Formats: sequence, C-alpha cells, structure tokens
Amino acid sequence: MLRPIRTLAAAAAALALVSACNSASNGASTDKPGTAGTSRGVTKDSIKVGGIVSMTSASGYSKKATDLGAKARYARANAEGGINGRKIDYIGAEDDGQDPAKNLAAARKLVQQDKVFAVSPMSSVTFSGADFLEQEKVPTFGWGTLPSFCGPKYIYGFNGCLVPTPGGTINQTWPEGIGQVLGGAAGKSVAIIANDSDAGKFGVRTFQQGFTSAGFKVSYAKASVPGTAVPSDWSAYVKEILESNDGKAPDAVVSVMQTPNNIGLFTSLKRSGYKGLLSDPTDYDPGLLAKDATKQALDGVHVLLQFEPFESTNPKMDQFKADIKAASGGLEVPLNMHMLTGYMSADLFVSIAQKAGKDLTVESFQAAAQSFSDTDTLVGNRAEPKGQKDSFGCGALVQLKNGAYEVSVPFKCYEPIPFK
Repeated sequence: MLRPIRTLAAAAAALALVSACNSASNGASTDKPGTAGTSRGVTKDSIKVGGIVSMTSASGYSKKATDLGAKARYARANAEGGINGRKIDYIGAEDDGQDPAKNLAAARKLVQQDKVFAVSPMSSVTFSGADFLEQEKVPTFGWGTLPSFCGPKYIYGFNGCLVPTPGGTINQTWPEGIGQVLGGAAGKSVAIIANDSDAGKFGVRTFQQGFTSAGFKVSYAKASVPGTAVPSDWSAYVKEILESNDGKAPDAVVSVMQTPNNIGLFTSLKRSGYKGLLSDPTDYDPGLLAKDATKQALDGVHVLLQFEPFESTNPKMDQFKADIKAASGGLEVPLNMHMLTGYMSADLFVSIAQKAGKDLTVESFQAAAQSFSDTDTLVGNRAEPKGQKDSFGCGALVQLKNGAYEVSVPFKCYEPIPFK
C-alpha cells in the first residue's frame, strides 16, 4: 500500500502552498493547536505516515537514502499483516533542503494538508518544525542528534536522546571507542571541531564532556567552520589544531561535521603531515568510495556508528539487508547509514504502535510508549520514556582501510555519563 516517493518537483509545488496552510479553504485543520483529532491519519484499515528528510542541500550532501530505509521497514510490516490489521500508508518524505523554514513548512504540510498520524523518519541538521509537531501531538521519530529529540513528549530518537539537557546523560561510545583504538585515553589528547551552528556548538559541548570524562585531554574544541558553505582553504583551522596540544599535534582529531567538510579537513591535515587518528560520525557510506579522491581523503578514518555495522553477523542485520533489497526492486544497492536511520526510525514507530493495540489513537500510542522496552535490536536495548532523556548507550567504530570498511571497535553498550 506504499505510495511511490514523490518527485522533488511535486514536493516543491506542495511547499509553495504552505504559506496558506492556516486557511480552512486550503484543506488545513481549523482545530486549535494540539486539539486536532487524536486519530488523525488512522482509518479502519490504514495508518498514514510521512517523513521529513534532507534530500538536497547547498553543499550537495544528501540523506535521501533515509527515505528508502523507512520504506523498506514499512513494506515488511505491511507484508506481515500491518499494525494490528492496519496497513501503513507511507506517503514518503518531504525534502527540507537543510533549510529551517522548509523544515517547518514540511511539518505543517504533513499535518495540516496530508493529515498524517506520525512523522517517521525526521532526518535533518535542522528541526525547526519540532515545536509545531509537539504542539499538534504528532508522534515523531528520527536520529536523536538534535536537542529537540530530548525532552518533548511526542518526539523520539530511534537510539535515544544524544544531545541531552542538564540532568540527562551522554553516550560514551565515541570516546571509549577511540580510547580502545589508541590503547587507552591516559596521556592522550583530542581536538574536536564542528560547524558554527547551534547543533555544532552543542555537539562540541557534549563531546568535550564525554572525552574529558573518558580520560582524554581536550586540547581544542571549537564550532568555528561556517555551516553554510564548505571552506576552500582549511589551512587556518589545521594550523590551530596542530598547535593545540601545547604547541604539538593532538593524538586524535574528531570532526562533528558532514562529509564535504570532513573531506576538506582530513585532506588538509594529511597534507600537513598529520599522522594521528581521524574520526567523524558521518562517513560510513560505500557510495563515497566510488571516487578515488574521496576514498583517499577518508582512508584510515574511524567512523562512529550508533548501530550494528553492516559487516555484523547479527541475523537482524541480515533482515535489514533483505528488506532494503526488496524495497529496491530486488537490486543490490550500496548500503549506507542513512538507510539505517530511516529503517530504525520506522522500526521504533512500528514497535510502539503494535503495542498500542487495535484502538490506535495518539493517547493509546503515548500510553504504550510510556512502558515500552525491547532488547537486542540493531541499536541495542530500547526503552521509553528513558530514550527521551538518555541515549541507549550503544555503538561501534569502523575504519575505512584499503578501500573497504572494517570494524575497528565492535558494537557494544557503554555506561553513559551525566550531562552538565
């Protein structure tokens, strides 16, 4: 019952109507905020779900495969009989172009025009639509890398809250994993660099605490790289990093940025003669290996994963691969982390909705979420509402080596630390 993914042209045309979304004549809800029918998007035989994904961006970076991952999981759920007898009507994802205005517009369109029950997946570096979705009581699922996934009642990270508010906890996969690669954190230093954005600043603050707690000396921690365009010259950033450890280079450089920035930064560091460890949370994508220049820039980089690596022998990874192949029309497509993001966002929604029972409303869904837990998923053990305050604490590191990814630190769950 899945609808074909709409073209970008159609999405753009729909977004052009958003400015009129508050008008009843345009099919928008006239209910007061938060009082829209709590069974919106639910019929006797279907549940309507949509997504918001950065299909395009000014830098060329794309999370388009997130949509395919969600489609794959919903297709299997439907093949197995749906959710308590209802098929999932997944209408595809709106493209927000990593633009805050478009993110909010997409959220409004999905709720007021398309009248979805849930938004899953939501995958972008911006989430300006969060307050609107929370206000309208729309269950929303995505990668909890933004503060909006931490605290609201109706918004869920598929692996928990990764950027907590004070009182929450911090996932220690990255510092603990890098510590293992370096033979321990004692006496080791790390530089952390991010984009000059709210997400970048929060990421630096979070990881600075995490690496310090693990025993590293954080010699450099700045969110200074422009978020709107990739620098053509990285020499100033590289100079600062290489002199940050009391005039010497740090043992590790951690980039909290996306692929285009990582390619530029890592290439410049290598050309400067840097021999330390390089790491980021983004570049686990076989598609990146198609270009020699990209493959060379990322060679040796350890990538943080917050799910089982594709190289895992876990039967649930085999199921994921089979589902992706089926959703791709039987084709063997290169796997990437965005597919897993969409898949696990959809998986958490399906699992909670199944528990909510036949009488599916926002209220019954939320009640089911309040006591939800399961074990041994591709992101570890899950529990709600714990995941709206804390991460699930699990992850792995993979390293690009000789043109292929290898597991450098196996998937494991670590004890989180308090966020201050």
